[in-house]
Amino acid sequence: MPRPRQSGRHRRPEPAAAPEGAPALVLAVPGAPSAAVRSLAEEVVSIARSELPGLEAAIGYLDGDDDEYPTLATVLTRTAALRVERYELAQAAGREVEEPTGPDAVVVPLLAGPDSALVRAIRQAVTDSRATAQLTDVLGPHPLLAEAVHVRLSEAGLARADRARLFTVATAADGIVLATVGGEEAVQAAGITGMLLAARLAVPVMAAALDQEGSITAVAEQLRGSGSAQLALAPYLIGPELAEGLLEDAAKEAGCQAAEPLGAYPAIGKLVLAQYTTALGIPAQPQGAPVR
Repeated sequence: MPRPRQSGRHRRPEPAAAPEGAPALVLAVPGAPSAAVRSLAEEVVSIARSELPGLEAAIGYLDGDDDEYPTLATVLTRTAALRVERYELAQAAGREVEEPTGPDAVVVPLLAGPDSALVRAIRQAVTDSRATAQLTDVLGPHPLLAEAVHVRLSEAGLARADRARLFTVATAADGIVLATVGGEEAVQAAGITGMLLAARLAVPVMAAALDQEGSITAVAEQLRGSGSAQLALAPYLIGPELAEGLLEDAAKEAGCQAAEPLGAYPAIGKLVLAQYTTALGIPAQPQGAPVR
C-alpha cells in the first residue's frame, strides 16, 4: 500500500527538478584518479542528483587519462557537443525547442577549500576544452563542512558525536589540528570552519597546512602550550586532493591520531549542488536540520 501523502507544516517539500535544457554539472576531481576516487566522485554526484531530479551531471579528472578516467577538458568538450546534438535532433523531429544559450556546463571543483594551483589547473582545463563553461568557487568554508569534520572525528573516537548527550569518549581530543593543503590562503579559509568546529566541540581548533613544512608541528606545539594534552588531526579535505601518505606522516609529526578525510559525506554532494544552483540562479532547496 502506498503511504499517505503528508500534509501541513511537517510535509517534506517536493524537490524541484532541473530546468529543461539546463547546463550540465561537471564535477572537477583533482589528484591521481583511482577506483576509490571514482567511487567517491560518483557518490557525490548521486547525492546531487537525488537533491535535484533531472540534473545532468558528469565527472572530469584533472589528471585523467582520457581512457578509464576522462580528463576535465574532454568531458567539457563532449558535454558541449552533446548539447548541440540534442538541439539538432529535436529540431529534426519537428519539436519546438529553444536554441541553447548560456554555458554548456557549470564546473564545480571537488575542493573543500581554496588551492590556487589546483584551481588554476581546473581553469586551464576549461579553457583547453573550448566549451562555454562557468567555474564556481570551492565548497568552503561552510557550516556543513564543520559538521562533516565533527562526524569524521566522532567516527574515529576522537570526539563526542553529540555535545548534548551525557557521555564521554575516553579518547576524545581536547585540541584539534585542522589540516588542509593549498598554503596560507587555504589555512585562513580553514580557520573559519575551524571556529565553527570549535563551537561544536567546545575545544580549541587551529588550522595548519599539510603541504607547508613545519606547519603541523608548529600548530600542535601551540595547542599543547595552551593546555591541550590530547590532540587529534582532522583533515579539512575531501580526499582526492590528498597525496598518498601525507596524512599519516603529519599525524606522526604531530604525535596524535587522525580522523578520515571528509569523503562522500552527504553535505559534500549538497554543497556541490548548491554551487551549481547558485551559478544558474536556481532557487535553493530548504535544508534539513543540521546533524549533531
